[in-house]
Parts: sequence; structure tokens; C-alpha cells
Amino acid sequence: MSVQRKIGILLLVLLIAALLGSWLVWRSSPVVTVGIFAGSNWGVPQGEPYAIIDRAIEKFEAAHPGVRVQYVSGIQRGDYAEWLAGQFLQGGEPDVFLLPTEDFALYAERGALCDLTPLMESDPEFSAEVYDGTAFQNGQYDGRSYALPCENMITLMFVNKTLLAREGLAMPPQNWTWTDFLALTKLLTKDTDGDGVPDQFGCYDYTWEQAAVSNGVRLFRADGKASYFADPRMEEALRFLKELEAAHAGRKVTARDFDMGRVAFRPFTFAEYRTYKPYPWRVKKYSSFEWDCIPLPAGPSGGNISVMNSLLVGMSARTERRELAWSFMKLLSCDPEIQAMVLEKSHALPARRDVLRARGAEEIFLWDSGESAMTVEDVGRAMERSVTPDHFDRHAEVMLYADRAIAALIEEPPPFHNALNRLQKEVNAILQQ
Repeated sequence: MSVQRKIGILLLVLLIAALLGSWLVWRSSPVVTVGIFAGSNWGVPQGEPYAIIDRAIEKFEAAHPGVRVQYVSGIQRGDYAEWLAGQFLQGGEPDVFLLPTEDFALYAERGALCDLTPLMESDPEFSAEVYDGTAFQNGQYDGRSYALPCENMITLMFVNKTLLAREGLAMPPQNWTWTDFLALTKLLTKDTDGDGVPDQFGCYDYTWEQAAVSNGVRLFRADGKASYFADPRMEEALRFLKELEAAHAGRKVTARDFDMGRVAFRPFTFAEYRTYKPYPWRVKKYSSFEWDCIPLPAGPSGGNISVMNSLLVGMSARTERRELAWSFMKLLSCDPEIQAMVLEKSHALPARRDVLRARGAEEIFLWDSGESAMTVEDVGRAMERSVTPDHFDRHAEVMLYADRAIAALIEEPPPFHNALNRLQKEVNAILQQ
């Protein structure tokens, strides 16, 4: 064998050894696993579903040499809850995972989430002050913190400006009330084609829950063991809803009426506002009329208040990489660049309030040449006024029961206090089972 051939074989062996060594080092390096889903948590189109997480991983791995972050791609939002539950049952859940607000209590009650309170208290770099208070509370259970907010969402009121202008009416102010809402609904509901049936309406899809929240009602005790349906403010809310329905002269308003531009007001999430206001989605939806959003109307005992939901990030109570998982959670929730991407890419509101109030964020609100009814300051105030959703395991069950009962109740003549007292007793019996 020639010398050159021997040298070539030696170099090849060294190369293979180096590659094998690198592979073994790579295989043995710490791995942080992350549970995520593709697309938006808020039911709107999202063009780059992994842009935020990929950038977060890039930054994290650069700051932690030798550490890898992995996630399973392709899990859709509708399949995610079942996938995550399955991972826990198999004992192979990710170290860090996203949690929609409605699933948070389930994992917190069952001890599946790591208590973050000691990590927060011992970490000089962490401050809860960067969040709106409601967003931070969305990750708390029984006075302890088990998750951090990554994205926030509030509900606003869609306003068909074209319809208002046609009727010679101005946009309601940011601090409008139930009185304004009802008066406009009565003015706008009419028969425009002369067939004796109303075909233009004031509102669609405004719910009793939204009315209750905006009138200062808290439906459940914090521990989910008692309800407050008999609160006099709840009766105020139902009386108001009945007046709204009466203004439509017995006609059931539909989604088609709204899509055709025949309805003035409809509750809209901020994600829908950001998605369908600018081009190109504006052309595909609601392009036949001009529209904007303002806060929900205030009840006489409440304010211009919405529930704030959050997309949370939690840590498995069984993780063996607690410090690394905590660092990655902070990056998703607190890093200014990642939070700016939330506003830009996901159509949600960032968890960090200073990102929303930054100049860059203000520019994102002004996509087209038209004037927007809401400014960054208006949205910031709406977030400050928002309230947390109820956190307990049987919430969906009792709300379904209450919804059926209240739908029937509204069909009856007032007063409602006896029926609401009865409903409260029935719901409390369910909660205490």
C-alpha cells in the first residue's frame, strides 16, 4: 500500500472519528422539550406559525451553548389539548408547554404544573411589573404562580361605520354606555325595503356573559365552589339584554345579516380586528363596508370592561431541567424582541405592556390610510380595565348549564330575581358535588 493511500485512509478514519465524536457530544447535550401547536390560538389566519418559537429557540441556544430545544411540529390547535394530555398520561410530557387559559386550571389543580413562585422570588432578573396585572393573574392558581403569559386577548365592539354614516350617526365614544348602545340599536333597527319586516339591526352576537362582565358581575367565587347569579347586577344585565332583543322587533339577527353589512355592532376579538382590518384579509372579509372597533359598552354598575384571556406557558412539575426550562419560559414571555414578534406575527396582544406602548407598536396599528378609532393608548386602557376569566376545573360544565337556563329565562317577562336565585342554588349544588 502506498504512503499516500495510507495517509488518505488515516485522514478518513480521523474524519469519521471527529464526526462520531461530534455526534455523541450532540446526542449527550441537554435538551429542553417544548409543547406548541401550529397557528393562532385566537381563531384567525396566521401566516408564519413557527416564526416566534423558532426565533426564541435561536436566541436561547445562542445564550446557552451546548443546549438544544426541540418541539414537535404539525400539531393543530384543535388537536393540541388531546395531544398534551396524552403526553402527560405516558409520562413523556414536554418540559415547557403552551396552555390556553381555559385549560390552565385543569393542569394546576392536578399538580401537573411546576410552582413558579420560588423561581420568581429567587430570580433578580424577573419582575412581574412588566405585565398587565390581569395577564399575570391568568397564570396564578390559589395564590401561587404556575404559568406566565405569552399572548393576551381582549374583546372589543365592531362598529359598521358605513351603516352609521348612512343613518347620519357618529361613532360612539370610547366610554359609551348601555344607554348609548340601546338607543343606537333602536334607531338603527328598521325595515329598509318596505316589506314590513326589519332587515337592518343594531347588534349581533352580544352575550349575557359580556353584559354581566361590563356591569361588574363576578359570577363565581375564586375557588369555584360558589356562584353569584343572584347578584342584582346580573338581573340588570338580563333586563338590558331583553331590551336589546325587543329593539329587533322579534327578528333573530344572523351571521349573514352581519356579513351583508346590515348590522351596526358585534363583539370582536382584538385578533380579528388586527387580522381583518388591513389588506389582504380586509378584501376577503368585510370589504363591502367601512368598520372599526371600540371598547364594549359600560353597564350602570360596571365599566367598559372585557375579559382578558391569555396564551400561557407552563413547566412540567416532573421536569429534570427546571433552571433551563425557566430561562426559556422567561424568553418567551419577557424578551422584548420575542414579545414584539407576538404583536407583529400572531395578531395577539403582547404579554409585556411596554411593547404595546412602544412607538413601533403604534405604527403596527396604522396599516391603511384610514383613521382608526382606537389608538395604542385606548387598547392599553382596555387591557388595564380587563378582568381575568374564572379559573376552576368544572367551569365549562356549569357555564353550559347556566347558558341554557338563562337563554330560557330571557324569554320570560321580568322580574328575574326569583329565577336567578333558583339558578344560583342549582349551580352551587353542581359545584359542591
